[in-house]
Amino acid sequence: MKFRKRETDTKVDIQMSAMIDIVFQLLIFFLLTLKIIPPEGDFNINMPIGAVANANDDIPPMDLKVKLEANPDGTLKQLYFGSRALGNDFPFCFERLNQDIAAIAGGQQGYSDDLEVELDPDYGLHYRYIVKAISACRGRIQGDQQVTYIEKIKFAPVDRPE
Repeated sequence: MKFRKRETDTKVDIQMSAMIDIVFQLLIFFLLTLKIIPPEGDFNINMPIGAVANANDDIPPMDLKVKLEANPDGTLKQLYFGSRALGNDFPFCFERLNQDIAAIAGGQQGYSDDLEVELDPDYGLHYRYIVKAISACRGRIQGDQQVTYIEKIKFAPVDRPE
């Protein structure tokens, strides 16, 4: 049996033109997507000497709290605005809540940016009461227009029953 001799000196040709094309395409891509940021902190501005600031007498933003207590069957037991009880006569208690929010928010003028309402519903309360409280705090509909009292409404952490 005769064995053939393998050639060990075979040379593999690497195609460099395709590799150079890819490198130039990548280079062009990165050059075109580069965002040049101007140097920071090198401002040649002469600022006037400041005067002593007066104490600001603005009222800090108010946080309004609405508490909704539930009966064991999930109906509304009591609605509180701050520490004031508004009752449980659905839907009239929510109308009183809307009037109180309107008095604080400015009534006809629209909403206030610095007001925020925190809703604190009981765990077992039916969802319709929560939606009604959100609607009463948010504003009202007058004719075809919506009058917004408060934009920011958040929820207090819910305590699960044991």
